[in-house]
Amino acid sequence: MPAKSAAQQKAAGAALSAKRGDTKKSALKGASREMYDSMSESQLEDFAETKRKGLPEHKSKTKH
Repeated sequence: MPAKSAAQQKAAGAALSAKRGDTKKSALKGASREMYDSMSESQLEDFAETKRKGLPEHKSKTKH
């Protein structure tokens, strides 16, 4: 599943880096910390490899 925003793609990249041991888990905050805890490495790869071109910086919030 591709990322829906550039911010989501960046957070996935940070979480993936921590999963692989390249950065410390303690350095993660917010969405990247949640992604680290709840997603597998392959799921994070799918989000992180999304190209940022054409993505909004942040996903728009919708009312339900």
